[in-house]
Amino acid sequence: MADDTGRGRSGSDHVTGSDTDYLGARDLASWPSRWGSALADGTVSAAVGIHRYFESRSIPYVVLLVTVVAGVVAAGLLTALSAEIYDNVVDSDGVAGLDRPILDQMISWRSPGRNDAVTAYTDLGSTAVMPFVAVAAAALLCWWWRTWTPALLMAIAAGGSLAMTVIGKQSIDRARPARSLAIPPFETSPSFPSGHALNSWVILLLVAYLICLRLRGWWPRVATIVTAVLLGLAMAVSRVYLGHHWLTDVLVGLTLGSTWLIVLVTGHRLAITVRRREQQSAAQADQAA
Repeated sequence: MADDTGRGRSGSDHVTGSDTDYLGARDLASWPSRWGSALADGTVSAAVGIHRYFESRSIPYVVLLVTVVAGVVAAGLLTALSAEIYDNVVDSDGVAGLDRPILDQMISWRSPGRNDAVTAYTDLGSTAVMPFVAVAAAALLCWWWRTWTPALLMAIAAGGSLAMTVIGKQSIDRARPARSLAIPPFETSPSFPSGHALNSWVILLLVAYLICLRLRGWWPRVATIVTAVLLGLAMAVSRVYLGHHWLTDVLVGLTLGSTWLIVLVTGHRLAITVRRREQQSAAQADQAA
């Protein structure tokens, strides 16, 4: 498979990138804001130096470098921040004050049939199933894109979200709701944050993002994003419904997941920007020659 340098939208006098460089009419290599432009310029300068050092121009390695470096820093900060969030909401005030009332409401909605259906759905987000879902999605996207970029982004996404889940649980060690309030099979790991909610949210929204880059038309893109959001929210709700998590566990899971997605998308856009500017520089050099 090749990098994302295939057939794209090009002008007569400059390179404008491949089809997957665009989200609808939005050019992912365009940074109109001052801060965005500064970030892009700095990344391009760093990438040029790295390329010279390693004598490599393979864009997947640029994606890996940019995303992992930014992601490691972000994951560490976010995980530390989650402990502060927990400390601020763990008392009876604020969001945590809704933990028990929301769980009680969920319990009142339970029925044998509904319990079985929700359990079956929540199992899709387990560590026994979600990795296979992610691998299958990555394989299909790689086939569709004709590039390894989706698999690379999926691996980084899954690794980062899993790391945040594990570090957060070990750092805070919050107890889950009592088993008398939960539906079996019971969970034994710490409650905060919800790994099902965090990991499923990241995988679903990343898949939606990658699909949208191949879709032409606003309606299919909106439908894709809405579907992913609803599936992710349903996973979060299922964890509270089953009594496996408190409301604050899933809220922080979704928040951490959303921030991690921003890091991933930004890393992908920076990689596109690096490649685009290298192509433009090469084209200008050819014209000068």
